[in-house]
Amino acid sequence: MDLATLAPSPGLATTTTLETLETPCLVLDADRMDRNIKRLRNRLDDLGVSLRPHLKTAKSIDVARRFMSAPEGPATVSTLKEAEQFAAAGVRDVIYAVGIAPSKLARVAELRAKGVDLVVVLDTVEQAQAVAEASRGAGMRIPAMIEIDCDGHRSGVVPGNHAQLLEIGQTLAAGAELRGVLTHAGDSYKGGGDEAQQRFAEAERLAVVEAAQLLRGARLPCPVVSVGSTPTAHHAKDLTGVTEVRAGVFVFFDLVMAGIGICQVEDIALSVLATVIGHQREKGWIITDGGWMSLSRDRGTSRQAIDQGYGLVSDIDGNAYQDIIVVDANQEHGILAVRPGSNARLPSLAIGDRVRILPNHACATAAQHPVYHVVRSGSHAVEACWPRFGGW
Repeated sequence: MDLATLAPSPGLATTTTLETLETPCLVLDADRMDRNIKRLRNRLDDLGVSLRPHLKTAKSIDVARRFMSAPEGPATVSTLKEAEQFAAAGVRDVIYAVGIAPSKLARVAELRAKGVDLVVVLDTVEQAQAVAEASRGAGMRIPAMIEIDCDGHRSGVVPGNHAQLLEIGQTLAAGAELRGVLTHAGDSYKGGGDEAQQRFAEAERLAVVEAAQLLRGARLPCPVVSVGSTPTAHHAKDLTGVTEVRAGVFVFFDLVMAGIGICQVEDIALSVLATVIGHQREKGWIITDGGWMSLSRDRGTSRQAIDQGYGLVSDIDGNAYQDIIVVDANQEHGILAVRPGSNARLPSLAIGDRVRILPNHACATAAQHPVYHVVRSGSHAVEACWPRFGGW
């Protein structure tokens, strides 16, 4: 796929620019995005594993086509709505990487009946039994992967619980399909530096490789061994025994990722364009129309060494101002000010001037918007409008 080619949006006025867009709105720097994709792909190619990108961040077929290896996938999703939307666009190889609820298995079977190789994820015998029962009812073997808890972060079978792992595997093999094992190093989002990230990546690898060996030793199939988080994908030194890596936020990056050293602020491809609508000079405030309805309420950097408030402020070209952040946000108002403790000065911004706010959490900020306005680095011309969707 030629990452340098942008597909223009039908009906997009050729004169549309960052100055003429209605604000607040979502802006995507395609050059930064393409560099982010190339960086990770090159790294995983060197390690000899494939990328199964997580599409939950993008929720857009136009973005997905730029970082899937083929129009059919492979891909990872976090909702069945995503699976359905991407399937309608031709994606056929999908892992639904959230623990399956029995009530959702009918939708899974419906997608599989349409030719989508949709795989579910589970970590209990009860879920495995539900998948086996649904398989019998649908007249098909629904494939499932067993989630392994590599770091005590959230969910999954705890490494060393061999009895539970084997019982789940046997239940699937008897009535459905055991596709493999997967894990997610959620603790990697805590940061800790390169050495800590390398340890997270190795713990992630070992957890699923050892689980796969146990299943195979019991003569159970385990063709897929899947790991995935954006931080560990950028720090793994050895992926022996792993067949694929899942990662998603790397396509855009965000301030949380910059705060733990996975990227630089200059790599963040997503921003919210906002307009200055007022000043409170005695308070040191600039007011914009970019409130939390456009930025989200995510405050993920509040637990990091540098608190970015509700977002880091950049000029209209995407260049970050020194220590100017959204210190507070109401529904439709964003309050820009100097970061507490900094000697920086507010930029001279008049009513009507525009800024771009870099997000704490790309997934949460993007979720507030129906479309990406696509630009090139340093250009104000909007070259395309790519729709995105939400829901479950």
